[in-house]
Amino acid sequence: MANPLYDRLFGIHAGKDTPFLHLPDGQTITHAAFLDLAAQIANALTGYELEPGERVAVQVEKSPEALALVAACAQTGLIFLPLNTGYTTSELRYFIENSGAKLVVCDASKKDGLTPIAAAQNARVETLNADGSGSLMRRALGMLPAFEPVKRTEDDLAAFLYTSGTTGRSKGAMLTQANLLSNAETLVQEWRFTRDDVLLHALPIFHTHGLFVATNVVLASGGSMIFLPKFELDDMIRLMPQATSMMGVPTFYTRLLSDARFTGDLTRHMRLFISGSAPLLAETHERFEDRTGHRILERYGMTETNMNTSNPYDGERRAGTVGFPLPDVELKVTDPDSGETLPQGEIGMIEVRGPNVFQGYWQMPEKTAAELREDGFFITGDLGRVDEDGYVHIVGRGKDLIISGGYNIYPKEIELLLDDQPGVLESAVIGVPHLDFGETPVGLLVAEPGQTPNTDVILSKVQDALARFKHPRKLIVLDALPRNTMGKVQKNVLREEFKDLFKRD
Repeated sequence: MANPLYDRLFGIHAGKDTPFLHLPDGQTITHAAFLDLAAQIANALTGYELEPGERVAVQVEKSPEALALVAACAQTGLIFLPLNTGYTTSELRYFIENSGAKLVVCDASKKDGLTPIAAAQNARVETLNADGSGSLMRRALGMLPAFEPVKRTEDDLAAFLYTSGTTGRSKGAMLTQANLLSNAETLVQEWRFTRDDVLLHALPIFHTHGLFVATNVVLASGGSMIFLPKFELDDMIRLMPQATSMMGVPTFYTRLLSDARFTGDLTRHMRLFISGSAPLLAETHERFEDRTGHRILERYGMTETNMNTSNPYDGERRAGTVGFPLPDVELKVTDPDSGETLPQGEIGMIEVRGPNVFQGYWQMPEKTAAELREDGFFITGDLGRVDEDGYVHIVGRGKDLIISGGYNIYPKEIELLLDDQPGVLESAVIGVPHLDFGETPVGLLVAEPGQTPNTDVILSKVQDALARFKHPRKLIVLDALPRNTMGKVQKNVLREEFKDLFKRD
């Protein structure tokens, strides 16, 4: 194939007037119409004199046009770099500069702030708004709805996904066409997706879950999706009778369960509910099954690998586990210090190898070498075990990563900001259990001698500087942080102390 990613996910639908996107207002966009739109955008991109392999940094709201831009990048051989819509301009600077993006596509409201950042590296800025307006589409809509895909191979890079580092420095995970294709095609088989499926899609498309799992599975199977801008409870309940399947983060399921309209009758035509991006509480599993008769299928993936494991479609979907390694994915549990494989049942570091595993971190050879072994095994940073039946259990995470509502939060980034605030001597950020979000960040502060930090002012500063999902839900002033004999802050002690902070009665 001339361009495997485009050909196998998008091109196979050329000329098909079958539904692809069902929009909340009742409109339907067919596969053929979507590809025409993607071709127009591809023609616009080539007019910007971009070369295959160059990066396109994209921070836009979810829309059909935004999704067509993904297809256009595949068609033109450009590397797609999605960015969280919550990121501030100061946060975006790093991603744009580090990636060497030659084109930045953003909402019109962000253009003035991003233009000088882009100009410093000879990149241009185009706009794409939630309603499909903006400079990119003005140019694209004047183009022909046909484009010959640029020749690419499965080994060519298709996307950069940035994942935060514990030092606050984000890492650009490099994903090839083969990485994305292998995972999409495997999941279609494992989760039994067909052209008759209608996926209820309320996930963001700047994240691997909504973009390279949910969307690619629908494309690979030839199905369609109800394409919602975001999770709105009323819309989910109103449109669920038109769907056959749903993917979501645990928060989606807890919010559905909070509404009396969410019943077994509402879901009886549904084939499959899938959850990921954060652990699903056993309580949520039980309440969901009691209410609907459906057993949620939980799986395990990462930015660097897409999906690694899944509970079975046929067979026991075991709460508290993430199922079995996917076909062609090898998983082992190793001693974190020696790297030696541990006996079954013992807790250690989870490592995975397979066609889904990324190629390394952009311009970070030392970090790549530290986390991606020469034999292809990726050290996930997650602690786990494999039980006697072969189910994989995630029991903890290295490096104090917090996952809140499906988003990764690295405490160090928030701590650096808190430490810099007036009256603060030092800080520690931990994740504590939260029924709605799985866990949520809390900031623990130690005051400078004779000072009293103003937590309201500090929280306001954090909110101005960081994306909303990173905001600590609470700031608490302590006399001191607990430390071990080596002087390291004992976050495990803090997590235990504050584990019931948001417990609901």
